Amino acid sequence: MYKINHFIAGKNTASGARTAPVFNPATGEHIADVALADAEVVDAAITAAKQAFAAWQATTPLNRARILFKFKTIIEARIDELAAAITREHGKVMDDAKGEIIRGIEVVEFACGIPHLLKGDFTEQVGSAVDAYTLNQPLGVVAGITPFNFPAMVPMWMWPVAIACGNCFVLKPSEKNPSASLLIAEWLKEAGLPNGVFSVVNGDKEAVQALLVHPDIQAVSFVGSTPIAEAIYRQGSASGKRVQALGGAKNHLVVMPDADLDTAVSALMGAAYGSAGERCMAISVAVAVGDIADALVEQLALKVRSLRIGNGAQAGLDMGPLISREHCKRVTDYVALGQSEGATLVIDGRGIKVTGGEDGYFLGGCLFDHVTSEMKIYRDEIFGPVLCVVRVPDYNSAVALINAHEFGNGVAIFTRSGAVARKFTHEIQVGMVGVNVPIPVPMAFHSFGGWKRSLFGANHMHGMEGVRFYTRRKAITTRWPEGDVAAEFIMPTLK
Repeated sequence: MYKINHFIAGKNTASGARTAPVFNPATGEHIADVALADAEVVDAAITAAKQAFAAWQATTPLNRARILFKFKTIIEARIDELAAAITREHGKVMDDAKGEIIRGIEVVEFACGIPHLLKGDFTEQVGSAVDAYTLNQPLGVVAGITPFNFPAMVPMWMWPVAIACGNCFVLKPSEKNPSASLLIAEWLKEAGLPNGVFSVVNGDKEAVQALLVHPDIQAVSFVGSTPIAEAIYRQGSASGKRVQALGGAKNHLVVMPDADLDTAVSALMGAAYGSAGERCMAISVAVAVGDIADALVEQLALKVRSLRIGNGAQAGLDMGPLISREHCKRVTDYVALGQSEGATLVIDGRGIKVTGGEDGYFLGGCLFDHVTSEMKIYRDEIFGPVLCVVRVPDYNSAVALINAHEFGNGVAIFTRSGAVARKFTHEIQVGMVGVNVPIPVPMAFHSFGGWKRSLFGANHMHGMEGVRFYTRRKAITTRWPEGDVAAEFIMPTLK
């Protein structure tokens, strides 16, 4: 048992008596207590950031990038240590933990190019002896509120771009698995990041509320469920802040009759059951078009039965536990609900036994067939290892089904037809689309974000959308007159 504190102004910082337990989900063991910040602790982190901002803003973009380069070498050398911390508190298998770190490092690499990305525009002679140019300047102190499912990657989709642009960043990670964020904070300091530029405050709703109403927070980035994303967007916006709030998902994978069945089944297995389905980009609905459905379900059933499930710290596994006892019960309740709604439970993962994990939060892969759009297991984001198969007669029915859903985060289509794929990418109302790619997460130099109720706010995450979110434009018009200039009482025009 140990205590996990905050990281404020470059040092480990304790707070009051309020704590929350941190568990190892593979064993159910209570391994740590995490301090929960109140408004005073949050204010201390914001004050430290505000004090650091002037000097950090004045630091040249090139020198900011050099610190990120140094951090990149540190995290690459210690990826096993960080992955072990993720697996211990989240449960995902080690290779998956390393994968999320690598996807986070890609954003660091993108942010290392910030000297080029911050360039403004210049126009000479917009009028007689008048020039105009634009600058991209940082906002000030910004905050990130991040979920449990990617304790390293999702924060790294925010803070590298934010601090490279010259902002100071306060991170509120999930209290369920906070250690990854603290390791990153320590390594950033080791890389040369000045104290106060990056802080971590652990906490619950009280800390979130303090961030949302604090007058010195200029922008908030959030990833989580749709109800919370919408609430954060509304309250943050009402407080005059920029907000990008990424919400829930119900991602579909369309299997056309001409698809390579083996490839589609393999893609569905990894996308539906990887990380125990606890991904905002997980595929939770397979849309079987036409007569491919029977063969698809038959092959999926064989694969789901053979999933290797256990403690993610062990090598050679496909899937670990769910994050908590409460969440495991929530997902198993959805399995029971699906049966009561009339769906066919082809594979029931409840009651799985894992040697050494008798008290862990395990649920085996579950597979439903004959799911319809009226069922809650189709409409709701379950966030677990539950794959629903919906049968539709044709392509148009598949598109209509997906476009009618409230979420529009990610989608994929598997087909051999370029014409069908092109038509699909044009017609589908979803923010991220894969063609024979099951989880179409964009690379760091593009941007990540959904449509409809999967995103609240105008900006997607990382890439140039991230640069735009964490900077504001300043337009400057200059003239250096010689001699007297007469007063003008009409709307200025440039000649």
